[in-house]
Amino acid sequence: MTGGATAGRDRTDGSLTVVRAGALTTVQDLGRPGYAQLGVAHSGALDLPALRLVNRLVGNDPNAAVLETTVTGCAVRPDRPVTVAVGGAPCPVTVDGRPVAWGTAVRVAAGALLDVGPAVSGVRGYVAFGGGIAVAPVLGSRSTDLLSGLGPAPAEAGAVLPLGPVRRPAPPVDAAPWPAPPAELVLRVGLGPRDDWFTEGALRTLATHVYRVSPASNRIGLRTLGPSLERAVHDELPSEGMVTGAVQVPPDGCPLVFLADRPTTGGYPVIAVVRAADLAGAAQAVPGTPVRFVPVGR
Repeated sequence: MTGGATAGRDRTDGSLTVVRAGALTTVQDLGRPGYAQLGVAHSGALDLPALRLVNRLVGNDPNAAVLETTVTGCAVRPDRPVTVAVGGAPCPVTVDGRPVAWGTAVRVAAGALLDVGPAVSGVRGYVAFGGGIAVAPVLGSRSTDLLSGLGPAPAEAGAVLPLGPVRRPAPPVDAAPWPAPPAELVLRVGLGPRDDWFTEGALRTLATHVYRVSPASNRIGLRTLGPSLERAVHDELPSEGMVTGAVQVPPDGCPLVFLADRPTTGGYPVIAVVRAADLAGAAQAVPGTPVRFVPVGR
């Protein structure tokens, strides 16, 4: 994670070393919007409210880069004292083996080991450091885009990440409001643009049947398991633009919700689009979670 992090880098103030990378730990911020015409996805944190809240807890700007962990957490060792907040998926947090609070700001001494444990519920954790992670931005963002390969590579043990200078102290907060990961994922959708490629029965199935989150889900898309959606039109669809939240129906007939690292074009019909406000829940839904699609108009 040290490669390619020099040109254009902000002023730095110390660093952290990744001791345990976990299943998948990446650097994420609010993403890089506005480049879809170049084939560049938005990327950024999957649970944007969680990213914004951990940044507020340590006094960072909302777009400061943080670590996004997946299921098994990570462990890091800073080389300077730093204020840290861990949020998103609830998990145990320790500093040099001693339990510390989850979901609020804590102080970590230089050389201490911060261990973010496995998620108790939910999927993705967010770890903010005072000053943010100061890797070099690419197209205005420090986010890792797994599909295109932009931004820093996923963390590996031994990687060293620069920290930015602290611009303001962490605000005093006794308790921050953290929503629980969803026991049932309700996704409000606007039908279209290709809902007319499906039978009336398929549209009823989408609106009335319960799907479940597939273990094959990732940062690119939330895959589902459930009844197949029957197509009324079987022509080949020329590739067309995709947006985050697009509900594409691949040949197996099960809805696939595109998330932050989605492709910018696709050749399977999009039956609906999920409202942006519901996508944070999709980021935290574990495999097997029931999923309901609720049409609410275009």
